[in-house]
Amino acid sequence: MSGSLGRAAAAAALLRWGRGVGGGLRGPGVRAAGSGGSGSSEHLDALVKKDKVVVFLKGTPEQPQCGFSNAVVQILRLHGVRDYAAYNVLDDPQLRQGIKDYSNWPTIPQVYLNGEFVGGCDILLQMHQNGDLVEELKKLGIRSALLDEAKDQDSK
Repeated sequence: MSGSLGRAAAAAALLRWGRGVGGGLRGPGVRAAGSGGSGSSEHLDALVKKDKVVVFLKGTPEQPQCGFSNAVVQILRLHGVRDYAAYNVLDDPQLRQGIKDYSNWPTIPQVYLNGEFVGGCDILLQMHQNGDLVEELKKLGIRSALLDEAKDQDSK
C-alpha cells in the first residue's frame, strides 16, 4: 500500500470503528476563531497557544466536513479529550490559508498540543496507534481515557 493510500485506508478504518461512539463534543473549549486578522501570524500564534489542545479542521467536531477532520475528532474522543479549541477553516478563507502558512503544512486538519504543531490526521493516527499520544496528553495534564479502558480490561 502506498503512503497516502495507506493513511487514507487507516483513517477510513478508524472512522468505521469510531462510528456510534457517544454524543457530541460541544464543550467549553470548542470555539470559533473570531474575526479580525484571522490569517495573521500574530493572531494564529495567540490561537495555538491559548489552549492545551487546538485543532483546525474542516467543519466542527459535531459535524466534520471531511473524513480526515472526522478521524482527528474520533481520535480525541477515544482518548476522552473533550475540552479543546476547534476552529472551522471553512468559515474563514483567511484562517484556512493563514494556518497553512503559519505551520508550513499544506493540509487541514492541523493539531497543536501546548502551542506546538503536531501534524495532521496521519500523524495523530500514528501517535494514537503507537501510544505516543497517551504520553503527550499526559505531559499536558490530560489522562487518556484509553488508560482507564485498559485498566478495566486488566481487572476482568
